Amino acid sequence: MTRPTGRPAAEAAAPATALRAPAPGWATEADVVVVGSGVAGLTVALRCAAAGAKVTVVTKARLDDGSTRWAQGGIAAALGEGDTPGQHLDDTLVAGAGLCDEQAVRALVTEGPDAVRRLIATGARFDADDATGEILLTREGGHHRRRIAHAGGDATGAEISRALVEAVRAAGIETVENALVLDLLKDGSGRAAGVTLHVMGEGQRDGVGAVRADAVVLATGGMGQIFSATTNPAVSTGDGVALALRAGAEVSDLEFVQFHPTVLWLGPEAEGQQPLVSEAVRGEGAHLVDADGVRFMRGQHELAELAPRDIVAKGIMRRMRERGAEHMYLDARHFGAEMWGRRFPTILAACRAHGIDPVTEPIPVAPAAHYASGGVRTDLRGRTTVPGLYACGEVACTGVHGANRLASNSLLEGLVFAERIAEDITAEDVTAVTAEVITAGAESAGRGRPSAPAASGDAPLLASEARYEIQHIMTHGAGVLRSAESLARAADRLDRVQDDAVAQLRRDGKTAEPGVETWEATNLHLVARVLVAAALRREETRGCHWREDRPERDDTAWRRHLLVTLRPDGALDVRATDSEAFPPSTTPRAETESRP
Repeated sequence: MTRPTGRPAAEAAAPATALRAPAPGWATEADVVVVGSGVAGLTVALRCAAAGAKVTVVTKARLDDGSTRWAQGGIAAALGEGDTPGQHLDDTLVAGAGLCDEQAVRALVTEGPDAVRRLIATGARFDADDATGEILLTREGGHHRRRIAHAGGDATGAEISRALVEAVRAAGIETVENALVLDLLKDGSGRAAGVTLHVMGEGQRDGVGAVRADAVVLATGGMGQIFSATTNPAVSTGDGVALALRAGAEVSDLEFVQFHPTVLWLGPEAEGQQPLVSEAVRGEGAHLVDADGVRFMRGQHELAELAPRDIVAKGIMRRMRERGAEHMYLDARHFGAEMWGRRFPTILAACRAHGIDPVTEPIPVAPAAHYASGGVRTDLRGRTTVPGLYACGEVACTGVHGANRLASNSLLEGLVFAERIAEDITAEDVTAVTAEVITAGAESAGRGRPSAPAASGDAPLLASEARYEIQHIMTHGAGVLRSAESLARAADRLDRVQDDAVAQLRRDGKTAEPGVETWEATNLHLVARVLVAAALRREETRGCHWREDRPERDDTAWRRHLLVTLRPDGALDVRATDSEAFPPSTTPRAETESRP
């Protein structure tokens, strides 16, 4: 195992604060620690282990409990006859609304087909034609061709997760389940050197511990739980983004949260994870209609119901406002019972569990928070601005998605960039440092023993009930429809949540007790602050960022990225790049939030 060079230490921002937590009571060693067990994390783990690295996978619940398992539609790649990576690239760039990094997209679409084939070789079984054995492909919003491979009809993520979990277990890779990652360990030079984590009463380890490693890969998934209604599982609380911010890393494009257009509407009081009605249902011919049966997406885009997700979500929201309705309908009664049962068994079961039979009635749907197009900023090898720290999957911002993710590109991004990270970590041409040299020469090299940043005296943990207040603030102030007024109100209310906790700490010397729920609430609050700050700064409508007070796209002023870092005093630095180039090639302009 060779040691990755990452980026020069001079590029790393100063470390910020850490979560309040007990000191680690146990420790383990690895070459690589991967945080997360979705398609991205498990692919990194398998590739690094195959190259001879000692890998430890840390995951917040069970190995198969991440967002990958919930992916219904499929994985996009130019696998079909007549399709090309160039056509896939064009569709991705259009969906990204001018902010995709073309180099990153080109890597995705050209390396994607072979990455899918390697996934199949790992054991994933996709739906195929009984006669020819060819993989069956469908179409989703924003795609001009059928290029979505699926499994189990609408259980693609579950099949991919099954195959990767089985491969990881067969490879004997060490796993730590039911563990919430807390903060990054660093050595004396500021390089990532492992993580602290809390194991939630499962297995032989318990409580706060540490995994020391030469490379840290964040693959923690999304942050959908900052909103009241989301398709994300309960574990998606933005932990990886929050850790990276506290470690001094840059995040980018966090204002671009994709709201999936067709989520099963369960009533105005529904909260938490909501059932997704896959884009593939529209890809197979379902229609969006209002209560009168009118197909309102016709005339709004050349692809109608198959327009990119931001356009469909906006179309639904506009029609809801026009009609004073709480939802629209997805009508696929013409599929018939046989097609519903064969092609979409998971969705059929979910609908019927909630008293709706899509075979005989339209499905009530409304947009809900689905996917973060932004995240921890990386280069084309998954390296962040903190040396030795990598990010992959939904937690990362590779530049692939721009202002809006093209349907079913997420699983492919996880595969392709996971393989790139593993190649970078295990490359033969990086600086080789054996374990003996590390141990014997750490002090003279200035590396020192790994250590975590200390929690700031003025950085309290938030009470567990703050989670629901944050979700309410974000849903009403920074949801599908945003404005300067709503965002400013959200920013003020988020500040008050923090101010109240700080005031109590200073007055009584008390803060919420360290624990999973308080750590999650504190992570959600930090990520929410960043999202609102970026959404306020971006004074235009682009992709899935819809400003009612700035309804037009402004390429002259805003075809650029917003980069955010967390200062040691808790304030946010929000900076705009000078162009759409990603990562930025010029010194960004700086702006600091007025309040910490």
